Amino acid sequence: MSVSSKPKLSLAAASQILRTPGLARSITILLSGALLLLLVVNASTFLMIQRTATLNEQVDNSWVVRRAGRTLLISIQQAESAQRGFLLTGQASFLNEYRSAEATASTRLAALKERLAGDVVGEAAVAGLETGIRAKFIEMEATLDAARAGRIGQAMTMVRSGRGKALMDDVRREIDAVDDLQGQRVADFTRASARSASTTLAVNAIAGVLILILAGVVAMLVRRYFHDMTEARAVIDRTNAGLEQTVRDRTAALTRANEEVQRFAYIVSHDLRSPLVNVMGFTSELEAAGEVIDRQISRLETDAPDLIETDAVTAVREELPEAISFIRASTAKMDGLINAILKLSREGRRKFVPETLDMTALVQSIADSVRHQVDASDGQILVESLPEIESDRLSIEQVLGNLIDNAVKYLEPSRPGLIVISGEALAGGWVRYSVADNGRGIATRDHERVFELFRRAGRQNTPGEGLGLAFVRNSVRRLGGSIEIESELGKGSTFHLKFPTRLILDESGDAL
Repeated sequence: MSVSSKPKLSLAAASQILRTPGLARSITILLSGALLLLLVVNASTFLMIQRTATLNEQVDNSWVVRRAGRTLLISIQQAESAQRGFLLTGQASFLNEYRSAEATASTRLAALKERLAGDVVGEAAVAGLETGIRAKFIEMEATLDAARAGRIGQAMTMVRSGRGKALMDDVRREIDAVDDLQGQRVADFTRASARSASTTLAVNAIAGVLILILAGVVAMLVRRYFHDMTEARAVIDRTNAGLEQTVRDRTAALTRANEEVQRFAYIVSHDLRSPLVNVMGFTSELEAAGEVIDRQISRLETDAPDLIETDAVTAVREELPEAISFIRASTAKMDGLINAILKLSREGRRKFVPETLDMTALVQSIADSVRHQVDASDGQILVESLPEIESDRLSIEQVLGNLIDNAVKYLEPSRPGLIVISGEALAGGWVRYSVADNGRGIATRDHERVFELFRRAGRQNTPGEGLGLAFVRNSVRRLGGSIEIESELGKGSTFHLKFPTRLILDESGDAL
């Protein structure tokens, strides 16, 4: 028999099964219904996951805008403090601090405007804020001009007039308006994300129950069939062997039954197995979505616990894992393909503990812990003199540890590996650290992708889940910093980390 004739025979057999009333047709219809149900569930789950991801991005953007507003206010307050210091002492250093704070405020205002570009309400709020800031700096410039001209009395009179305080109060109100707007949006997006998660949970739970019902019906039909076949054989055994016609009739019935059993076995082995695999595959995607939502809720538990609804937390942390476990356990009993239910570990957000860090010693310790791996590939790891920083030790160790471990993991075997960790102090109270390697490198199109959850770039011949760099970027942002990548495929990669030299925390324990 030729290979090309096999599909034709399979289609003919399927067509015959559908035309013939009986157990095979019933099972085929049930399996087709299960497959259609899975397709609907998969499509709806995909859409819900995409919507949840979009909502989470909007929540992150709102938090960035709120942080940008607060850092802008700090810059203006620093400028005001430097102005008053110059008026009181006349020292040029205060004037330099004023100019630096003025430049920083201008940069942060521009960043805030860019972040809210296209947002009609946000742009209107920033326009009012920009007007207030301009008026405040004009007032401070007037006092500084008077002081530099020797008119100290006039300058002090201008300060005591209260106009500067009134302008500063206006700026604070405008920033509070931006903050309140973004806070309301965070609450709205969070509620929408929770509703999306609950809907996804309900859809998958209902689908799982329906699939189990279909499986139960198939099992009952199979049991009934084998029961009928057993009875038929018993009748044949009791039939008089001398009655040839009876034997022929019973033999024909048994032959038809055996053919139906074979067709049923073919359907079960090919068609039933496929939807079960799909169920488990999309269950894993649901777990990943639950993890993303849980991390967002964990952040809100620390930052804004009043915004979290108890039903949403219960749905994500109790009902969702319970439904997934139920689906997995049931399908495992049907097919025996699943050995255990995968468990996702959750790490809650902890409070930062700022301390002065000897970065050279800290990074050298991390480098020493992986040096044996570098030496095994005839490579070397160099730690240059690094500026100190006041930040959270555990977070900094995790960030740099992940980057150095990645650099070691993806060294190019065809050449001696070289990893260099360097750093420099920047103006405006910032510091930058760089982790450079001459490893495999990352294609330009994957520069942003490597920071996404469960996404990895290039050939994957090393173990990993695609969580490391996503964790790194999240940790860096929580510390008030940023991370950038420079890389060329085949030549190596450099990750640049930028942190404030001093970690300033708000009341919730997050970096300002």
